Amino acid sequence: MHLFALKSKSHGKKVGFVPTMGALHEGHLALVAEARKRSDVVVVSIFVNPIQFAPSDDLDRYPRNLKKDKKLLKGFDVDALFTPAVGEMFPEGFKTYVEVEGLANKMCGRTRPHHFRGVTTVVAKLLSIVYPDLAFFGEKDYQQQIIIKQMVRDLNLPVKIATVPTVREFDGLAMSSRNAYLSEKERQSAAILYKALSTAKQEIDRGERDVRKLLFRLRSIIGSEPSVRLDYLVAADPETLAEVSGLSGKVLFALAAYLGKTRLIDNMVIEAR
Repeated sequence: MHLFALKSKSHGKKVGFVPTMGALHEGHLALVAEARKRSDVVVVSIFVNPIQFAPSDDLDRYPRNLKKDKKLLKGFDVDALFTPAVGEMFPEGFKTYVEVEGLANKMCGRTRPHHFRGVTTVVAKLLSIVYPDLAFFGEKDYQQQIIIKQMVRDLNLPVKIATVPTVREFDGLAMSSRNAYLSEKERQSAAILYKALSTAKQEIDRGERDVRKLLFRLRSIIGSEPSVRLDYLVAADPETLAEVSGLSGKVLFALAAYLGKTRLIDNMVIEAR
C-alpha cells in the first residue's frame, strides 16, 4: 500500500485516505465522496481495531459485512481498498503505542481510558502505511479528530486532516455503525440526543449565556427518556476540549449516552454571537 501511494505521488497525484472500521453507512460514504472530490487517488481502509476496545466493549459483536461494504464503495470509484488482518497491524510482540496527553483524558476518555491510545496508534500506523496527502474524518467523532490533528502536528506527519460534517438520519440522530444495535424502541428514544443539542442552539440564539442553566435544561430533556442513560454532557472549548463556565464565541456541546448496551455519541458546535 505504501508503494502504491508513492507511485501515485511520483506521478503528481494527490492521495486521499478514508480510514474506517467498516459497517459502512451514509456518514462514511460522505467521507469517501469528499475524498473523491479533493483527491486524485482515493484509498479506503476497513479494519476493526482491537486495541481501541476495552474488555467490556463490543469488539466481538461489532458489525462486520465486508461484502456489503465493497458493494457500497463501488459507486465512488475507490482506487484501493486496504483490509489488513489484525496480525499484520499488530504482530506478536507489538509494544509501541502513540498517546496524546491531556486531550485524550477528557469526555470519552474519562470512561474509556485506553480508547484514544488505541485510536491514535492505529491511525499513526495507517498513515505511515498508506502515506496520504489528505485523511478524512467525521465531525461526529469530534474528540477523535481533534486528537488526531494534535498527533499529526506533534509528530510532523506529512498529511492534512480534513473533517466532514456529521451526517444525520431523518430525525437528527447521528449516523453510526452502532445504530444497528438499537431496538425499535431504543431507536425512537435515541432521537432525544439531537433534540437536546438543538435545544442548546435555540436557547443560545435567544440569548441564554448561563452554561449551568443550559446543561441542566439539556439533562432534563435527555432524562425525559427513561431508556437513555447519560454518560457525559459537557460544554467545552472546541479546540482544547476544556470545559467552559461561560458562553462566548464557538462552544462545543458534546455528549455520550447509553441505550441499553449501546453507547452513542453526538456533538454540536454552537456560536454565541
